[in-house]
Amino acid sequence: QVQLAESGGGLVQPGGSLRLSCVASGLMFDTYAMYWYRQAPGKERELVAGVRVAGMTEYAESVKGRFIISRDNAKNEVYLQMNSLRPEDTAVYYCNTVHWQGGDRTDYWGPGTQVTVSS
Repeated sequence: QVQLAESGGGLVQPGGSLRLSCVASGLMFDTYAMYWYRQAPGKERELVAGVRVAGMTEYAESVKGRFIISRDNAKNEVYLQMNSLRPEDTAVYYCNTVHWQGGDRTDYWGPGTQVTVSS
């Protein structure tokens, strides 16, 4: 059974930094792309960043140049380094991966970690 668990959220002032971590179990980690999503109150969940198996990364336009996604396959972990944080980055951040089998898609999600950017 695939399980994802995020950590590292908290309260930070504008301009500050946080590093989120997500540990995965129940899957061959180095064969899965990993993603970070976020959901702010009253808004839909949105993709923040992704890292492919070979290490290629993608970012939402709103976080390019400020956030960095990385992975450690030896530890089954994916990270999101968030710099120059803004109040609009406030959200619950979720770790995600996707399993495809026979054309069927299954999304796995962690419980989320709250990030609040406020003075």
